Amino acid sequence: MNLKQQMQRLNEIGIALSSERDLNRLLERIMTEARAFTHADAGTLYLVQDESRQLKMEIVQNETLGMRFGGISGGEIPWNPIVPLVGPDGSPNCTNVSASVAISGKTVNIPDVYETEAFDFEGTRRADQASGYRCKSMLVIAMRDHEDEIIGVLQLINAMDARRQVIPFSSAGEDLIASIASQAAVAITNVRLIQEMEALFEAFVKVMATAIDEKAHYTRGHIERVAHLTMAISESISATSEGPYADVHFSEEELNELRIAGWMHDVGKVTTPEWVVDKANKLETVFDRVELIRTRFGMIREQLKARAFERKVALLEQGEGADAVCEVDTELERQVRELDEELDFLIRVNTPEEFMKDELLERLQQIGKKTYLEDGKAVPYLTEDELENLSIRKGSLTRDQIGIIRNHAAVTLKMLEHIPFTKKLKNVPRYAGAHHETLDGSGYPLGISGDQLPLQSRILAVADVFEALSARDRPYKKPKTLEETMRILGFMVKDGHLDPDLVDLLVKEKVYNKVPSIRETLEAAEKQG
Repeated sequence: MNLKQQMQRLNEIGIALSSERDLNRLLERIMTEARAFTHADAGTLYLVQDESRQLKMEIVQNETLGMRFGGISGGEIPWNPIVPLVGPDGSPNCTNVSASVAISGKTVNIPDVYETEAFDFEGTRRADQASGYRCKSMLVIAMRDHEDEIIGVLQLINAMDARRQVIPFSSAGEDLIASIASQAAVAITNVRLIQEMEALFEAFVKVMATAIDEKAHYTRGHIERVAHLTMAISESISATSEGPYADVHFSEEELNELRIAGWMHDVGKVTTPEWVVDKANKLETVFDRVELIRTRFGMIREQLKARAFERKVALLEQGEGADAVCEVDTELERQVRELDEELDFLIRVNTPEEFMKDELLERLQQIGKKTYLEDGKAVPYLTEDELENLSIRKGSLTRDQIGIIRNHAAVTLKMLEHIPFTKKLKNVPRYAGAHHETLDGSGYPLGISGDQLPLQSRILAVADVFEALSARDRPYKKPKTLEETMRILGFMVKDGHLDPDLVDLLVKEKVYNKVPSIRETLEAAEKQG
């Protein structure tokens, strides 16, 4: 190979290494290319462990022995692959050739390792005796990153001539392999940097999701469960070979994009007041205002008693007999009993389990119209706000509060659209922001429908609804069994809200059983039922 061919090959190797994003595949590629370029029969690649200042053997290749360990094509290295850079006394480890190169950065080229006293090759001799191999020539070179920091060591063994005879590594080959080592170091640094950035982003996503879940006591864990169920549904779609999804196969990148959308679908709840999300009873805000009604009715009870006492005093002063006084006590007893019954009624309808039928609403209005005296003025038993909240027919939220809850989807979309997602994650805002959209267009925040609604958003919507229905920690409803959950999903399909094919897949493949936390919740609900 002439110089021009060598330079061309070096360029090709550099391009190939710079385009690789999988670290294990990259390390194996580096070793393979370095061996091919120098005609080395074997080699090892070490990376420096910053935390412990050790060399970790990542790749082992030996063509004669048919040995490959590490990377993506080889198995796990069966022996201890760690080489300390310092000895027990803290001094540099200069007896091990790879450690010495990692410390000094100087290239070592040895024609025959059995004939040198510069380094300790006793371990190499023992390994050769066990395998029948003969380690002879060796070239060890440091890999430096863009900041001239040594990040690893490339060790090549037994250069071969055209007749497969072992020869020393040429001095000219040192410069060429140094170039490969430099390209390799840059490629490794770039991959590590990308991995670190991805890990940082992943951690940020999960911290945000955890913060939102922790903010809302009763929905804690919802986001994580939805994310896991979303992935379980997506993987089931990719695995199926029949039905409407036979030709749908998500790539790893597409699955990761949807997974991130699952973790971020409720990020907008960071702006939703906690008391709205966790509103267990109709009168609840930062506290349950039914206690104010208890206190108020207690005061009304005392007013009734005071008025009864005043009437009895007036009757006695007028010379009325015991019968008149008894009538006052009887009337007081009736009024107190009626008041207590009304209070019990208000306490009962304050809970979301009580569906407000027309007759209940009528009785509530009658109680609300009654008045008592406060500072000499007639005041209704119930304020307008209390009456509005207690009049909720189903659940615990008023129309305005439902609007506040629904606004989280719009906020999610708005927040995510401001994040400069990478090309591989560009659809995260679109998928996450549409998890409350419906096929018939009645959803929110944009009211999109039909083909405008991507499959990924439909998957997320089914996962979100299923988890919410089956969750046992919601204050406004009792835990639902699997049968009850599926029945409600069926109604939502008929109403044009959820994708029927996805719900069918969920039922047919029992996808929910693939998420342990959801499966355990359903099993607990079955036992309670």
